[in-house]
Amino acid sequence: MVMALGTLSTQSEAARAFFVFGDSLVDNGNNNYLATTARADSPPYGIDFAPTHRPTGRFSNGYNIPDFISQQLGTDLLLPYLSPQLTGQKLLVGANFASAGIGILNDTGVQFVNIIRMFRQFEYFEEYQRRLAAEIGAEQAKRRVNEALVLITVGGNDFVNNYYLVPFSARSRQYNLPNYVTYLISEYEKLLQKIYDLGARRVLVTGTGPLGCVPAELAMRSTNGGCSAELQRAAALYNPQLVQMVQGLNSKIGSNVFIAANTALMHNDFISNPQAYGFTTSKMACCGQGPNNGLGLCTVASNLCTNRDQYAFWDPFHPSEKANKIIVQQILSGSNEMMYPMNLSTALALDSMTMT
Repeated sequence: MVMALGTLSTQSEAARAFFVFGDSLVDNGNNNYLATTARADSPPYGIDFAPTHRPTGRFSNGYNIPDFISQQLGTDLLLPYLSPQLTGQKLLVGANFASAGIGILNDTGVQFVNIIRMFRQFEYFEEYQRRLAAEIGAEQAKRRVNEALVLITVGGNDFVNNYYLVPFSARSRQYNLPNYVTYLISEYEKLLQKIYDLGARRVLVTGTGPLGCVPAELAMRSTNGGCSAELQRAAALYNPQLVQMVQGLNSKIGSNVFIAANTALMHNDFISNPQAYGFTTSKMACCGQGPNNGLGLCTVASNLCTNRDQYAFWDPFHPSEKANKIIVQQILSGSNEMMYPMNLSTALALDSMTMT
C-alpha cells in the first residue's frame, strides 16, 4: 500500500501505523516510567529479547503479541507512549499505550496504584494525535490514524484482580458472575465506541485467555491439578458475549471495524495438548516459585527454566515468547471459530486494496 505522506522518508511511510491499548499482555514498557509494583523491568524478564537480552518492561522472556504483529506489518517495534524516544518520525510508526494491571473498569488494579487506566490511555491517544498533527499536518495525521491497525487487550484483570482478587470482593457482592460479565461487556462496548470516535477504523479485540488454567491459578485454586472451574466459567461466559457485542457494534456502524479474537480457544489448544505445539508443559511457569512456579513475581530469586521454548507460560500469568508467537499466527490465519468476522490476514489484504 502506498500512502501519500508528503516528504516523509522512513520505512514507516510504506507501512501502516499500529496502536496498542490494554494490560500487561500487551504492555511494552509504559509501567517502567511509573511508580507501581506492576512492572517487568528487571531480570530475568527479557532474557530472550532480541537483540539485547535485557528487560524492556514486557511481561515476557522475549517478544510479546504486539511485537509479532509489528513484524507482520513490516514496522519497527512500537515504543511505549511514555518513552522519551517517541518523537519526530518515530511517531509515524504508532505507539503502545498499554499498562500492566489495568482493566475495563477503573477500580480494577487499584492495588497497583499508578497505572494508566483505559480512560487515560485514550487521553494519551488524543495527545498523540495532536503531536502527530504537529509533525505531518492535521489531514495526514487523521488519515494515518484512520488507516492504522489497532489492538486492544483488556478484561482478564477485571476477573483476576477485581472480582476474584479476595473472597467476597466488593464487585462479587455487587454482582453475581453472569451479571458481572454482562456489566463488563457493556462497559467494554463503550471503550470500543470511544476508540472508533477517536478515529480507529480497524480494531483487533481480544477476549480473555483461559483464566483458570494459568500457573498462578493452578497454584492458588486448583483441586487435583485441574484448572480453576470458577475462573474457567468466567472466561466461558465472557468470550462468546464479547463476540456478540462486536457483532452488534459492527452492525450499528455498518462496517466490520472490529475483529474479535477468541484467545481462550487459542490458549486452550496448547493447554490441553501442549506437545502438539512443542511445549513440554502448560501447567508450570518457566519463572516463579511455589507450586507450578505459580506464586509471587518472576525475579532473580525465582526458579528459572533453562529452555523457555518448552513452556507455554513464562511467569505465573503471562505466555512465553513462543506461545505469543503461536497466538499471533492464529490471529493471522485462524478459522472463523477463532476470528470473527475474519482473521487478520484477510483484514490486512482487504485494507491494502482500499488504501492508496
